[in-house]
Amino acid sequence: MAAVESGEIERVFREEYGRAVAVLVRGFGDIDLAEEAVQEAFTVAVQRWPATGLPPSPAGWIITTARRRAIDRLRRDAARQGRHATAALLHAGSEPTEEGPVQDDRLSLIFTCCHPALATDVQIALTLRLLGGLTTVEIARAFLVPEATMAQRLVRAKNKIRAAGIPYRVPAADELPGRLRAVLAVVYLVFNEGYRASSGDALARDELCTEAIRLGRLLADLLPDEPEVVGLLALMLLSESRRLTRTTPEGDLVLLADQDRARWNRELIDEGQALVRSCLRRNRPAPYQIQAAINAVHSDAPTAGATDWRQILQLYDQLLLVAPTQVVALNRAVALAEVEGAAPALAAVDRLGLDGYYLFHAIRADLLSRLNRNSEARRAYGAALALVSNAVERTFLERARGALPA
Repeated sequence: MAAVESGEIERVFREEYGRAVAVLVRGFGDIDLAEEAVQEAFTVAVQRWPATGLPPSPAGWIITTARRRAIDRLRRDAARQGRHATAALLHAGSEPTEEGPVQDDRLSLIFTCCHPALATDVQIALTLRLLGGLTTVEIARAFLVPEATMAQRLVRAKNKIRAAGIPYRVPAADELPGRLRAVLAVVYLVFNEGYRASSGDALARDELCTEAIRLGRLLADLLPDEPEVVGLLALMLLSESRRLTRTTPEGDLVLLADQDRARWNRELIDEGQALVRSCLRRNRPAPYQIQAAINAVHSDAPTAGATDWRQILQLYDQLLLVAPTQVVALNRAVALAEVEGAAPALAAVDRLGLDGYYLFHAIRADLLSRLNRNSEARRAYGAALALVSNAVERTFLERARGALPA
C-alpha cells in the first residue's frame, strides 16, 4: 500500500470530523464521549495510516474505530458509573435510532447545540467545535476572547446539554420556528469560516463551505416556505460560485474586482439567482435574503466596471434597516466609495467602533491610499496586520502596504 502523508490525514480530519462526532452522539447520546472517541480514532490513524495506507473508506474506518473506543471506555467505567446506565449506553451505541422529520446526524447535532437553553454565542461556538472541528484556540480567536474563557464556555454548554437531557434530534414542526434563527446563524457562520478561514495557511476551508451548503439544502427541503432559509441557501451558492477565482494557482488572494468572471460557476449562479427571485416574490425582506440579493447583483455584472453599485448601495441601506450592525455599515461604506468616492466612505468608516476587527483597518487603509494619505494608510495596514490570523490575508496586506509610495 502507498504511504499516507500527514496532509492527507489532516484532510480526512477536516472533512469527516463533524460527521463522525455526529454519528457517535446519535449512537451514545454523550457529546464528550463522542468527541474523545473520535479524537482517539484519529490518533490511531496518525500512527497507522502512514505505514498501512489510506483505508478504502477513511470515514467508515474512523467511525468504526471511534465506536469501538467508546464502547471500550464504557466497559472500563461500568463499575464507577453504574452498570444499568452503562448497559443502556452500550445498547444505544450498537443499535442507534433516528428521530425527527429529517434523518441527518449533523443537522440533528446543530439543533441540539442550538437549544434555547444555551446562550447564542455558546450555541455557535459549540457547533463550530463539534461540526467544524475547529480548535478551542481558533474559536476563541473568532470570538475575541481568551482560550481559557472559551474552553470553560464549551465545557459548561456540554454539561448543560447532559444535565437538561436536551434531545438529539431535529425538532417537531411546532418547535422549529423558535430554533430556526439560531440554526441559520450557525450554518451561516460555518460557511463564513469556510469561505474566509479565521486562521491557517489557506484562505478557505472548502469542506466547511460544502457542509454548510449541504445543511442549507436540507433546511430548505424541511422548510421550503421560510424565505430566510431560501435566502441563506442563495447567499451561500452565489458566494460559492466564485470559489475557483478567489486565489491564484499559488494561493494568493484575488480581490472580487480582479477575478476572472468567466470562471465563475454559472450553474450555482443560476440556482442562486432563481432562489433570490423566489424570495422577492414573497416580499418578506430579511438579512440573508438582502445579502443574497447583493451577491446576485455582483454575479449579474459581466465585468467589475459594469457592477451596479448604486443598486448595491440601496440594498445595503435596506440591510441596515433590518440588521443595523457595524459590520453591515462597514460593508456599506465599500459600496459608498464606489458611488460617491473615497472621502465620504472614509468619513462613514471613521464613525464606526470596530478597532478590534482587522477588515475595518484594511478597508480604512485602502480608502486612505485612494486619497493619497499614504502615511496614514501605512499605519492602518499595520493595525490590520496586528489583528489578522490568516496567512493568505496577511501576505495580501503586507504587499498592499509595501506598494504604497514612500
